[in-house]
Amino acid sequence: MSADKNTAMSRQMLVVVGDTLLDRDVDGSVRRIAPDAPAPVLDEESTTDRPGGAGLAALLAAGTGIDVALVTALASDPAAARLVELLTAAGIEVYALPSAVPTPEKIRLRAGGQVLVRLDRGGEPAVPADAPRAALDVIGRATAILVSDYGRGVARQPAVRKALEEARAPIVWDPHPRGPVPVPNVRLCTPNAAEARAMSGDAGGGTALAAAERAGFALKRHWRAGAVAVTVGAAGAVLCHGGSTPLVLPAPDVPDGDTCGAGDRFASTAALALARGALVSEAVREAVDAASAYVAAGGAAGAFAEPERPAGPERGDAGAIVAEVRARGGTVVATGGCFDLLHAGHLATLRAARGLGDCLIVCLNSDSSVSALKGPDRPLTAQQDRAALLAALDCVDAVVIFDEPTPEAVLTWLRPDVWVKGGDYSGDAELPESALVRRWGGQTVIVPYLSGHSTTSTIEAARASLSVKG
Repeated sequence: MSADKNTAMSRQMLVVVGDTLLDRDVDGSVRRIAPDAPAPVLDEESTTDRPGGAGLAALLAAGTGIDVALVTALASDPAAARLVELLTAAGIEVYALPSAVPTPEKIRLRAGGQVLVRLDRGGEPAVPADAPRAALDVIGRATAILVSDYGRGVARQPAVRKALEEARAPIVWDPHPRGPVPVPNVRLCTPNAAEARAMSGDAGGGTALAAAERAGFALKRHWRAGAVAVTVGAAGAVLCHGGSTPLVLPAPDVPDGDTCGAGDRFASTAALALARGALVSEAVREAVDAASAYVAAGGAAGAFAEPERPAGPERGDAGAIVAEVRARGGTVVATGGCFDLLHAGHLATLRAARGLGDCLIVCLNSDSSVSALKGPDRPLTAQQDRAALLAALDCVDAVVIFDEPTPEAVLTWLRPDVWVKGGDYSGDAELPESALVRRWGGQTVIVPYLSGHSTTSTIEAARASLSVKG
């Protein structure tokens, strides 16, 4: 076996399973009251997007020297597209279960660091109908698993639950009152104090410590879990595991801060510690310290710098088309490229691709992406002009512009049934996007180029003609 294969097999992987939502903070200033209603007027100054729920837990775990995969549900909408962009930019492998309901969003309107109002989108939760084989397989390959349940249905999906029951890796389960009970034999469950009281039916009498102890041991028995760590905010955590006496792990003194995401930091840190072979008590100690440091650093706002938002106003149209085709059981086809000078070779490839399904989405490299791939003198045609020319073709249903060197993020969002490559690939080497497309059960196919046509040869011929004339 080659050294590369040995390295790949020995790498640790944390798999996060759960519900992902899009968190958006809209910050501005309030200087006046609306003339038509007794309400403050927020003048928007900046907007910050970040993954929430299971997506935040995965993002917090990324960059720690361990591979991170996320099994979640995503719709074909702009919120899902934005989530995939943020997650893949952080190096997270996204395994998406198709969602029949909109991707949930939490939009906070803020002024002076204070939330004025929160707008929630996404409607009622729904259990995903399908679980791609690749999503179930990655659960089986995990070194450790974190179930980040936000009560929207992923943790109820039957095939996902079966994969979790059969998993050999240690599982940390961060439960939700609207979610299902954890599968049996979870290594550690991490409810907060309010969740523990609600799920155990404890009225919460006596001290906070006594209430956490009663609820923790009751849930440990009911869930048949190895341990339950009840988080109690700034007081730390109460670990109910072996015996009848809890282990109390106090938190270090930290100034008041934004606690949004602290539970995700706690649970992801515990899961990473178990992946390294730590004892449950050691994992919870690390988790308390990490969550405290996270709050002291400003919470989610202090933990992340938002990547530049990629180009592509056409994404909304593409998402709507994909959703409509899927709703009637059709086949979604996608292809990609620079399409710098549209020629007959491109047209032949696009028509062949469109014939393989019920819609064709073209993933188009942005100007910056083309320059990185082709050199500083390319593209010759600006991205909006290239997009307009492609969209005008009767064989193209929508165009999506992407900034990255590869279309991984946009493909993970679109999840086409067929990904088309144009060319004359041969030999045993796997095509670049094949493994990615298999995550959702799609396939990659090749259609041949029209002989004698390529953008590079067209440019070279034009330059040679100008040179001769000169």
